[in-house]
Amino acid sequence: MVVDITGNVKDLIDEVYRRSINARSVLRKHIHKTPLVSNRTLSILSGGEVYLKLENMQKTGAFKVRGALYKIHRLLLAQNIKGVVAASSGNHAQGVAYAARCYGIESYIVMPRTASATKINATKSYGAKVVLYGEYYDEAYEKAMMIKEEKGYPFIHPYDDLDVIAGQATIAHEILEELPSVDYILAPIGGGGLLAGIAVVAKKRNSRIKVIGIEPRNAPSMYSLIRHQKRLVEVKPSIADAVVVKNPGKITSEIIRELADDIILVDEDDIS
Repeated sequence: MVVDITGNVKDLIDEVYRRSINARSVLRKHIHKTPLVSNRTLSILSGGEVYLKLENMQKTGAFKVRGALYKIHRLLLAQNIKGVVAASSGNHAQGVAYAARCYGIESYIVMPRTASATKINATKSYGAKVVLYGEYYDEAYEKAMMIKEEKGYPFIHPYDDLDVIAGQATIAHEILEELPSVDYILAPIGGGGLLAGIAVVAKKRNSRIKVIGIEPRNAPSMYSLIRHQKRLVEVKPSIADAVVVKNPGKITSEIIRELADDIILVDEDDIS
């Protein structure tokens, strides 16, 4: 099914929710249902009952694998692809590499030369053909586009894609099954795929749930776009380097604008 991303945002929301339900059954055989655990320290500090969804215990160590797996599943249903291409400095790289291995296809992952050796080696360990290029993501992305054209393989976007968003949205289904009384769900924002997916499922299943995005003050890209309609803002390095994104997604920002209750900026001292 082709969805017009320039159309009604409510249609996008409905489509992400529909795909998220399908994604649950698709992902079940490839990933963990990660623990949802109470945290006494944070509960005392906040005066509420705080739970943590431990996606650090997920396959590849991050939630990104959910979106990558579902995207490749959908691509394989639509066409006989032999491989995929991605650009990333870390978690998305490993997620795409693992997902490609699960489905028995090639993966070309372009990583900046500044990516950590640990993440490069982890990506290679899942069978990816890793290409080191440029100093920053934008340069790696340009190289990935060249490989995409050369090989004829589809590019897996890290966040601005309906299937990727639907894959990340499965986290919210798991949270609500274990904790149906949840009042607030907080999620970090980089490009917006995680928050957009969580917001869709949370609001569809219980519109009273408040969905809050958390973004570093050093990289307030989504905040500036939603609050001030500024797409390009200055970003600085952050301890939370995985969510430092210059250009938030078009699809993700439309969904977040419609569904998120707030976006909170946090200082580096608070993150550390």
